[in-house]
Amino acid sequence: MAKDYRKIIQLLKPYPLRLSAIALLNLVSVLFSIFSITMIAPFLSIIFNPESMMTSLPEPSFNADTLIAFLQYAIGLVVREKGTAFALGTVILFVFLLFALKNIFSYLSIVCSVPMRSRITQQLREKCYDRLLILPLSFYGKKRKGDLLSRVINDIQEVDTSILQYVQQLLKELLTLLLFFGMLLFIHVKFTLFVLAVIPIGGLIISSIQRKLKKKSLAAKQQESLILTLSEESIYGLKVIKAFNGIRHRMGQFAKENGKYNRILIKINRLKDLSSPISDFLGMCMVVIILIAGSRLLSTNSRFTAEIFITYLILFTQIINPIKIIAEANANFKKGFASLQRIEELLQAEEEIKEKANAKGINELEEGICFENVGFSYADKKVLQHLSFKIPKGKTVAICGPSGAGKSTIADLLPRFYDVCEGSIRVGKTDIRDLKINELRQLFSIVSQESILFNDTLFNNIALGRPETDVEAVWKAAQMAQIDEFIRGLDQGMQTEVGDRGMKLSGGERQRINIARAFLRNAPILILDEATSALDATSERQVQQAINQLMRDKTCLIIAHRLSTIRLADVILVLEEGKIIERGNHETLMAANGRYKKMVDLQSFME
Repeated sequence: MAKDYRKIIQLLKPYPLRLSAIALLNLVSVLFSIFSITMIAPFLSIIFNPESMMTSLPEPSFNADTLIAFLQYAIGLVVREKGTAFALGTVILFVFLLFALKNIFSYLSIVCSVPMRSRITQQLREKCYDRLLILPLSFYGKKRKGDLLSRVINDIQEVDTSILQYVQQLLKELLTLLLFFGMLLFIHVKFTLFVLAVIPIGGLIISSIQRKLKKKSLAAKQQESLILTLSEESIYGLKVIKAFNGIRHRMGQFAKENGKYNRILIKINRLKDLSSPISDFLGMCMVVIILIAGSRLLSTNSRFTAEIFITYLILFTQIINPIKIIAEANANFKKGFASLQRIEELLQAEEEIKEKANAKGINELEEGICFENVGFSYADKKVLQHLSFKIPKGKTVAICGPSGAGKSTIADLLPRFYDVCEGSIRVGKTDIRDLKINELRQLFSIVSQESILFNDTLFNNIALGRPETDVEAVWKAAQMAQIDEFIRGLDQGMQTEVGDRGMKLSGGERQRINIARAFLRNAPILILDEATSALDATSERQVQQAINQLMRDKTCLIIAHRLSTIRLADVILVLEEGKIIERGNHETLMAANGRYKKMVDLQSFME
């Protein structure tokens, strides 16, 4: 538990001044509350025992009797000079003002806490989003997207509502407890210590409930992320679900997981709501104890008068609600701790692709690229084995082979989306692991099979990563990608929204937007990862024309599915089970009558 509370302290650590202001405002609020209640004893004296009003100043002494005596003397002066009715009115007005000031300062403390809460949640979201962009692609192979989205959105919101929202309230209630307990001890030490003996018993019961609550809350968050994953997958794959009449199956699957989630929530709410009635019951038990023990004390202690006893009882009832609120806050904290734990797991996830402290900069490709004895594995699955080849500067190397041979993995290793497990990849004479990551990736333009577009304007999709680019440069890139005429025909031109994943555009249009993005970047190395394999013949011809222009004067790596697109490559590598089994240009490989020729003949027959 102490570890969990240290996490809250870490969240609040950057705001010492604001926390001090919140504590001070709450302190003033509680003091006004105490002052207003201490006026009850002299008020009762005026009504029930007006002759007890002090006519002379008592001897100064630091105890409750002297405090009450001073108040009685002050009120007695008013009674003698203005009358009882005026004295009662004065006391009532004074109590009213004290309560008003108490609530004003309490509200000011809430106002002071709101910007702090908002800033903490804002920073948590930004940290999580930054982490999502930095973590390697391998991380996403192990996690569900719905789970990650739940952490960034729902878990951070849970931290705000279950932890930060209660911080200000907890500060206030803790101060209330301390000051009111201090006042009770001030009135009668032994009596107060006797009454408080029951509190640890209640604390043990509530602590047991809260431990169970944290465990259930963590399970609820995991189930919530699964539901979010199912929803996200269903929206993305809706066309397939409808086409294969899978609606009933998906609905059944969702209903099953949603039912589990609902049952966990019921258990959580039962546990959370149990702390409040337990606190109420314990509070009532203590009030009964005070009434029984106080009545005995009244008959044996002449200094413990009825007015002081009633004031004591009212002061004690004021600590019951803070105890109840603290118990509820702790119950909510347990829910928040479960969310905070999931957020920390994301923020502390290992960043496998790390930049060395003394990494070298690179601005251009002075020499070619060299793969030397490269090996790579996904978990326990061997993908590439002892792979060695070169891509000379200004030349084009194509890689072909069956699915699962490791072609796309080679393309992912170059910009360090993954790091090699064995061997090395060099740009010029430098291992890419010794280079600054951003400067290394600046050398590449990548056009992949999947046309990655964002739900933004055409302009922003083309100018991705280069927000300072002027409109003229973006139009030139669109022209070179042969998409400019299409864009001019749109009502909003470059400011047209492309929709989620670019769904407002055709496959060929989306791919040419990707090519325009590569034209605008104008990087010295071009990676084409099956860039036309998902297109129809007409779209492929248009995109291939744009690609041919993009490849001019570039060092190119082509991952090929359709072998007709790589005939003019300087070197063709045939990959099988992570190994190069053939290499050469198109004519050499056709003459060798090996694996490459069989692939070409098969595709020609299929077409």
